[in-house]
Amino acid sequence: MIEKHFLENTIGVFNNYRALAEKSFSQLDNDKDFHFAPDPEANSLAQLIKHMSGNMISRWTDFLTTDGEKPTRNRDGEFIDDHKTRIELIQEWDKGWEVFMHTLNSLTENDLMKTVTIRGEGLTVLQALNRQTAHYAYHIGQIVYLAKHIKSNEWKSLSIPKNKSAEHLKGSYLDNIKP
Repeated sequence: MIEKHFLENTIGVFNNYRALAEKSFSQLDNDKDFHFAPDPEANSLAQLIKHMSGNMISRWTDFLTTDGEKPTRNRDGEFIDDHKTRIELIQEWDKGWEVFMHTLNSLTENDLMKTVTIRGEGLTVLQALNRQTAHYAYHIGQIVYLAKHIKSNEWKSLSIPKNKSAEHLKGSYLDNIKP
């Protein structure tokens, strides 16, 4: 019972993370926004999208039977901004999520204690899911923060904006939010 709940909750958590990133993307105006980096050492949205997609495809393809770090993955190449268009980046993003969610939705309660390998390290499926939750949340936080920085005063909050907690608690703030 708890195993089924864990899987359902995990799917919901990842769907929420994905939605946060995609709501951030939707606020951006042009291809250039996806390539902005605040300094030479920072990643752009394009790089974060490529990295997350590359990770998802590598980790979640043949998840239960092969090492999650596939020999075909070029992790370093994920951090090179090759100036893809917004459309190309979103297609890459969607491809990674498709592979990941297909595998995640195929897991059963009986899979949670199976051992998988990531970079030669044995982990239970449960451990691997927790590891990926932390990893993807970290990068989606970066995506939201970077998009917020790009939009500045035009940013539409994805949660309760500053100084709006009282309105939120009364329910009046939610009445004014348009999806």
